[in-house]
Amino acid sequence: MNKILIVDASASDSRVMTNLLMKAGYDPVVTESIEAGKVEAAELPPGAVIVTAMKLNDGTAREFINWLKTEGYKFPVIAIVENLSPMELIDVLGDSGAVAIVQRQAIDKQIVETVGKYARPEHVVMTLDNQLLPRVSDAWKKVEEKISAIAATNANAIVFGESGTGKEQIARRIYQLSSREQKPITIVEAGSAPFIGTHDPASNRSEVYNRFKSYFTKATGGTVIIKNVHLLSFEKQSVLLHILETEHPDVRVICTAEPELLRMWTDGRFRPNLFFILRQKDVPVPALREVTEDIPVIADFLLKQYAAKTGKQRKKLDNSAIKALKLYPWPGNVRELKDIVLFAAFHAKNETISASDISFNLSAPETLDELSLKNPITERALILDALNRTKWNKTQAAKLLGISRTTLDNKIKKYGLSQT
Repeated sequence: MNKILIVDASASDSRVMTNLLMKAGYDPVVTESIEAGKVEAAELPPGAVIVTAMKLNDGTAREFINWLKTEGYKFPVIAIVENLSPMELIDVLGDSGAVAIVQRQAIDKQIVETVGKYARPEHVVMTLDNQLLPRVSDAWKKVEEKISAIAATNANAIVFGESGTGKEQIARRIYQLSSREQKPITIVEAGSAPFIGTHDPASNRSEVYNRFKSYFTKATGGTVIIKNVHLLSFEKQSVLLHILETEHPDVRVICTAEPELLRMWTDGRFRPNLFFILRQKDVPVPALREVTEDIPVIADFLLKQYAAKTGKQRKKLDNSAIKALKLYPWPGNVRELKDIVLFAAFHAKNETISASDISFNLSAPETLDELSLKNPITERALILDALNRTKWNKTQAAKLLGISRTTLDNKIKKYGLSQT
């Protein structure tokens, strides 16, 4: 029975969700604050799902999700939303880390189905956090060459790539191959609560300084990995810049960032001096849809690992499954591939996994028909997000949204969307 953590200050909505989830066979537990949610999250078993309101009395869903990431918890988080602008909705589905949304006014219709897409049987959960997966593509060979070349230096570096491409694993690999490998390493999550937000920027400057100082001190002679450095607020960037420019700590800094960082630097949202200090070297990581030849190799490796972990016979993909995997646009990249392949391995009745055993809806956002046809603001935001995720490949975007290409064309025209 999957545990479901509900973090919501609305007692009435929590009761509705609790009753519906219990009837569906889940084991819900309810808290009304982020602090209480942290306590409960620390006790959650593998396969659990977290459902949280966007705003609570002691913080936001984004802060809660960033805390979960910092602490290493991998539970999927579903956000309860209401009256969001298009940009806010995209942020919820993207940068904040929520895997899906449920509209508060439709909780009774959406909660059970949405939770069902992300609840995992306990023995399906498998982490590969610090492991580089096998690849065969020429693009990945270039990544490996860059890793080796950068590791041989003491230069700072930024690993660029979309969410789910394995940036942290690459950063760790650079550290492991470097001359600092026997020295300490510390991991900083730039998206954690003290490092984001623009309200009263001076109020916690000393706290941010002390935190950064602590990380650098612990890693003296070694390496500091700053994850998601693009999430660091402009005010907090100045603190990091001050430490690097004036105190010259004996550490190597390796950052991970999404491509948004380059746009932030160009339009002045990321401090140029800090950008140049951090980007002495860089590693661009290709999206999975750009290296489809890697998909069968990664999937086969995951199936082998799954068999070893569960003690079951190793399953294999047939040609139809491989074709389906190669055609999918992979907005969640390798992280999403892992989820989908392992879910198929658990549910497939035969030793061979076919296309019919693969459920892409497992990790995709809610489709337009399910979520938002009656809400133009939400619909427009989801369409724009899908188009941007697939670099305006309309066929792939339509597949991701669960609508036809013709319907997508009509909606692009309806909302006046264009590629910038």
